[in-house]
Amino acid sequence: MAKVCQVTGRKRMVGNNVSHSKRRTKRTFDINLKTKKFWSEEEQRFVTLKVSCKGMKNIVKNGLDATVKSALKKGYINIL
Repeated sequence: MAKVCQVTGRKRMVGNNVSHSKRRTKRTFDINLKTKKFWSEEEQRFVTLKVSCKGMKNIVKNGLDATVKSALKKGYINIL
């Protein structure tokens, strides 16, 4: 599965390694992804999400159910 946050939609970024002599080579900046279980009060079950640390802060601030609904609306979470 791709390294994409299921709450915020953040992905890896591409940039340059810059040496002391200013030579540039391509590199990737990966996001800090964690696979984490959250308790959903609305569904009375655990929900497992791949979230970045910024996504975890959003869940704490807004609540799990509201955050998942907005992520579904934006298309970040795919439900089969």
